[in-house]
Amino acid sequence: MAVGDYEEVLKHYELRETVGTGGFAKVKLARHHLTGEKVAIKIMDKVALGDDLPRVKIEIDAMKNLSHQHICRLYHVIETSKKIFIVLEYCPGGELFDYIISKDRLSEEEARVFFRQIVSAIAYVHSQGYAHRDLKPENLLIDEEHNLKLIDFGLCAKPKGGLDYHLNTCCGSPAYAAPELIQGKAYIGSEADIWSMGVLLYALLCGFLPFDDDSVMALYRKIMRGKYSIPKWLSPSSTLLLNQMLQVDPKKRITVKHLLSHPWLMQGYSDAVEWQSKYPLGHLDEDCVTELSVFHKQSRESILELISEWKYDQMSATYLLLQSKKARGKRVQLRVPCLPGHASTTQSADLENSRHDAQLDDTEFTLSTPVTRKVASKQHEYKENVDTESALRNEMSFALPPPKTPFAESQIEMQVQTIPFQAPAFKESQFTTVTPIKKPTNLTNTDELTAAEVLPERRCHSVDLDLNLAHVGSSQKKRKAKIFGSLERGLDKVKTMLTPRKKKRSTRDRPRKLKAHYNVTTTQLLNPDQLLNEIITVLSKKHVEYVQKGYTLKCQTRSDFGKVTMEFDLEVCQLSKTEVVGIRRQRLKGDAWVYKRLIEDILSSCQV
Repeated sequence: MAVGDYEEVLKHYELRETVGTGGFAKVKLARHHLTGEKVAIKIMDKVALGDDLPRVKIEIDAMKNLSHQHICRLYHVIETSKKIFIVLEYCPGGELFDYIISKDRLSEEEARVFFRQIVSAIAYVHSQGYAHRDLKPENLLIDEEHNLKLIDFGLCAKPKGGLDYHLNTCCGSPAYAAPELIQGKAYIGSEADIWSMGVLLYALLCGFLPFDDDSVMALYRKIMRGKYSIPKWLSPSSTLLLNQMLQVDPKKRITVKHLLSHPWLMQGYSDAVEWQSKYPLGHLDEDCVTELSVFHKQSRESILELISEWKYDQMSATYLLLQSKKARGKRVQLRVPCLPGHASTTQSADLENSRHDAQLDDTEFTLSTPVTRKVASKQHEYKENVDTESALRNEMSFALPPPKTPFAESQIEMQVQTIPFQAPAFKESQFTTVTPIKKPTNLTNTDELTAAEVLPERRCHSVDLDLNLAHVGSSQKKRKAKIFGSLERGLDKVKTMLTPRKKKRSTRDRPRKLKAHYNVTTTQLLNPDQLLNEIITVLSKKHVEYVQKGYTLKCQTRSDFGKVTMEFDLEVCQLSKTEVVGIRRQRLKGDAWVYKRLIEDILSSCQV
């Protein structure tokens, strides 16, 4: 991975660990130098994207035009000859999907809180002439204040003739796809979104999907019939709302306008759902503009003009991040940037403090930068940080499971594959296979593991400093000793940096201590090593490949053709207050509901 591709990014952001991966993209946690705010950076390879590159352009254009309290905020777009970097609002709560399965299912009251936010976001999106076309729990993130943020506008459409204009492209995820899409008919985007919202609400209230089957074609038949089970715990008002949204005939479906004040959404509320944006781009915050003006030593008028261009460059990002700080009650203040290759004592301390904040911030997951980075040689550090992910993906050797046999346990259940969906008269869409799920259990999701701890620095003492040292005066001797000693220490650091370190058996002597969170599954076992060994045994039986990094297992599954279909982390940890041993997990790649089933199989086999 060329450092040149990251040069512009590293001017403004400190890159941290990978928090997600996709087909041709990965998402890294980062910190904005000027504001100190955390952001998520979506990194895409333009060559690998190929024909999907226009989708990225659609996503960027849509997010530039959409500014809403329940839509993930776009801050900055950086494009090089090979890469596209999209800097986005960071949501530490993870996907709504993970929250659903951790709770088994949501209460009607909690589902209503979330669904009002979803309706608010979609009503706004539709008011701007867009249809999202890929609504699902994986595309809704939870921010630090437990509010939802809609993401992934890569499949959105903005018909030139308005939202009533018919669309033809079949896209999205099959389990959430409206019947008219599956039949290959022309459809109206806003009506298709309402169906997907119905599936999403069902998943919130029930903890599983309304339409599901081993066979993709059987799944499509169920969707086209529109028949689904009604669990006994659903209230009559919930059942009625689902029925109004999951109408096979799109013309009989309820509209977003009627959802805003629907009786089910109004229970416990005095006002209809507020869908208008609280952050219109036309209104600029006086305090943020003043801080930028003072910092850049430019007039308020010139700063106002620069921001109003909305180029989604460094100026846009800094303004929006300052606005975010103010909204959360933080001080509207910029700090001196800590740039690569210009580390001072103050900057070093500032960087260390920011890392410390990431580890101890009570409002977020425990996140930390690799401790192998050294402030004194930052250009090397940034290259190391950027290249590590690629090296791990391409070079680390996974512990391969036993060869598959016709009688391998749960072999068919765990196959995850992406198959093209050929709708009648359409060939351009692709759907991801959805496998039936078991009853949800409490599971986990958070941050990625930190890198290996630094071994004690080995000193390389030079014997032949200077043969003439013994013949000079005492004052000259002291001065020369100081000079050569300084030189020696510098050479020692270089030598230590260039000398390959011996591999350690594990990166940690003990599990990390984490806060109790819905992304951590507690266990009955008190011995972390025993639990780790049990998980490894189960992974081998389930034909899951893994790499062990201390108490973290970086896992992946493959299709029969050798393609990686899923990547996830399992980490044995200790809950800081109760001293209970638990399992943290994080999905990095792969279909969410298939992943859910696999994780449940693994955890149930571990008797947690």
